[in-house]
Amino acid sequence: MKAARSLKARALQMLAQRDQSRVEMRVKLLRHARRAPVDADSEPGPGEAGEPGEPGHSADPAAEVEALLDWLEAHRHLSAERFVESRVHARLSRFGNLRIHSELARHGLNPSAEIERSLAATELERAREVRDRRFADLPHDAAERARQARFLAGRGFSADVIHRALRPVSR
Repeated sequence: MKAARSLKARALQMLAQRDQSRVEMRVKLLRHARRAPVDADSEPGPGEAGEPGEPGHSADPAAEVEALLDWLEAHRHLSAERFVESRVHARLSRFGNLRIHSELARHGLNPSAEIERSLAATELERAREVRDRRFADLPHDAAERARQARFLAGRGFSADVIHRALRPVSR
């Protein structure tokens, strides 16, 4: 029979796969903490003396998870800034600012001023690249313009950027 992994081991494994937000980690760890039985008689093993996320650390799963999240942040395993940077980088080539901001807000985070400026400066060019990957030509009639505009709006680009992205580029 496989030994149950501690919450700490689960958290470190998740963070090794990709950066996670505190909100995301809390949800995932609470799911495991509530399923795991608390063994009040168990003594912490060597190197586990009172460490957050170790078996038998706390009878309250929410308190145990919060303590583990605090420990992860204190040891720089969990970083809001790093999560924002990685999430923005992953979404940059496919989505507009509205979609990126919405996703970060679901995690309770906001981009830094520097990232905000970078997103604003590149949104029009990104919208044109996304449109070019999906459609061969600029819209030739109102129906096609509406179709392409809906596509870009669904990707999180603002109305102003969509309007500008659907016009021919003057060089």
